[in-house]
Amino acid sequence: MATSLRGLDAGPGSLRRWILTCFAALLLKPPRPNLGYNENHTEPVCGTPWWPDSLEESHHWPWEVSLQTENEHVCGGALIDRSWVVSAAHCIQSNKEYSVMLGSSTLHPNSPSWALKIPVGDIIMHPRYWGRNFIRSDVALLCLETPVAFNKYVQPICLPEHNFNLKVGTKCWVTGWGHVKPHPSAKLTLTPELWEAAVFIIDNKNCDSILHKKTFYPRGIPLIRKNMICTTNYGEDLCYGDPGGPLACEIDGRWILAGIFSWEKACARVPNLSVYTRITKYTIWIKQQVSRGALPGPRRTSWLLFLPWLLQLPVSP
Repeated sequence: MATSLRGLDAGPGSLRRWILTCFAALLLKPPRPNLGYNENHTEPVCGTPWWPDSLEESHHWPWEVSLQTENEHVCGGALIDRSWVVSAAHCIQSNKEYSVMLGSSTLHPNSPSWALKIPVGDIIMHPRYWGRNFIRSDVALLCLETPVAFNKYVQPICLPEHNFNLKVGTKCWVTGWGHVKPHPSAKLTLTPELWEAAVFIIDNKNCDSILHKKTFYPRGIPLIRKNMICTTNYGEDLCYGDPGGPLACEIDGRWILAGIFSWEKACARVPNLSVYTRITKYTIWIKQQVSRGALPGPRRTSWLLFLPWLLQLPVSP
């Protein structure tokens, strides 16, 4: 501390340089991600949805996102942070402008409502995404232009730890606006209200074996890999069709994002099977990308207001 004070005795110029250095360090420091925590980063708020009184009618999924282009729903997604949404990489087309709708279970809500419509500022595709035949690393991060304010209608879902093991037989929920198709060849339509369905985790090897019976691929070529999750509804021949939509599982009283609906071909071949991107395989990557996110505009601007004085530059009227 004494060394720093002696450096400041040289005059106002040295003082400005020292303050400028401190401000620059704060400006360049990446912001702490708010991955489902409150402003003090002490109490988790993710994965604790508010349920309506009539639970027998429907749940409320406050992390549910409708990914849209030209005001048309194209895919689902899940809010994981004030500024970040997770969806499927195969939903993204490079020549499109995207926005997200949050806070509503109705695809076309009437005004006034709690629905938010926010443009997507940036999209990060996983570097190993490959979608020619059998999709791999099907995950994309969408950075919102404006951070959302959490309330009972808009809340994030928790990311699972990278070493979390989702047990076979776990009951989870899949949600979306894609219509439940009575058979695989039926045309996919959209429902005005968010639908939900209970599904169960099944063993990857069993899932792979079932799918091989419906394809011409040799047994030695795995169709279901470690970065995927399989579910079944143990029911009728139904296909759930909302790519990018979340697979949410309640673990120890908190909801986690277990998967992102990815592999529609599986549903076409075996109508009661669905394949998802396994989020635990990408938790570390997701957190790295979020932590590198750009500073919000207003915060950056407030720091820059001090620069003319610090640099002794005249300020234009």
